[in-house]
Amino acid sequence: MRLSVLDQSTASKGRNQDLAIRETLALARHCDALGYHRYWVSEHHNSGNIVGTAPEVLIAAIAATTPRIRVGSAGVMLPHYSALKVAEQFRVLEAIAPGRIDLGIGRAPGSDPLTAHALNPNPQDVHDQFPRQVQELRHWVSGVPLPEGHPYRTIFAQPKGPGTPDMWILGSSDYGAQLAAYLGLPYAFAYFFSGGAGVEQALDLYRRNYRPSEGHPEPMATICVWALAADTEAEAWRLFKSRERSSIDREFGIRLPLISPEEAVARPFSDAERMIAEKLRRKAIVGTGEQVAGKLKELAARLELDELVVVTWTYDPEPRHRSYELLAKMFELRKPVAVAAA
Repeated sequence: MRLSVLDQSTASKGRNQDLAIRETLALARHCDALGYHRYWVSEHHNSGNIVGTAPEVLIAAIAATTPRIRVGSAGVMLPHYSALKVAEQFRVLEAIAPGRIDLGIGRAPGSDPLTAHALNPNPQDVHDQFPRQVQELRHWVSGVPLPEGHPYRTIFAQPKGPGTPDMWILGSSDYGAQLAAYLGLPYAFAYFFSGGAGVEQALDLYRRNYRPSEGHPEPMATICVWALAADTEAEAWRLFKSRERSSIDREFGIRLPLISPEEAVARPFSDAERMIAEKLRRKAIVGTGEQVAGKLKELAARLELDELVVVTWTYDPEPRHRSYELLAKMFELRKPVAVAAA
């Protein structure tokens, strides 16, 4: 069973947002040393609590400061950009870290409508253009020429090289699952975003309709799931209070930096907020390392997955590091063997 990481670069109240970026770099090095398989970073804009706005820049920094772990995006929101420019960025990343780059793409805005318009003042219909963008991106990333008659057939993304970033389709609905199946690409379901709703249907659609491709003769799927482990169950639920309050606020259109567990506890719930909190707690994967690992393994077995991507939010960085340590121990991840300097 492989375990990977999704880091959303969360900001905390009372700290400058730039610290969240440096904490992402520190956590990536930590998880590389623990034996995690991938480290993915997300793209969000104009958000008070998720401040990773440029995954391509973060990936370069992580790849340059880690020796082994795969690094990628989860994801690049393709409708904001030119497919050629994204291909060029990831061809450069592949040159920086050959064989270690993942290019996860999605069609969601990762922002509010006004911010999405500011990112791309001349938007086209996402439903019509996204599949075309993905197919052009795939050709440019791989170096395979576009089909005869295509207006961009003579254009190639540099730098060329023997390796190719691994493309993934990301989604939280049937749309992404069907597109990934049609194109023969790996698929990652945002389980944490939807609370797991629709995951069985999406994975079933993906697997049943999968068309083998040269790089991926068999379907390859994972889910991104939120989880938090601590040394005691009580401590885990205490730490969860920061995430709980943030999730409730989001339901009401409020996106502020994470507050401490103590401040979260001091803020009483309204009746409507209490109902949301109870629902969150029922679904939350929170507890000791053994408890969380057990729930994750059960989830992976039920969905027939051999890899999970774990996202964890905490107000302070240390408990998040500890959570990944506990899960690495419970999943018996193999730590990389140190290579002696010549």
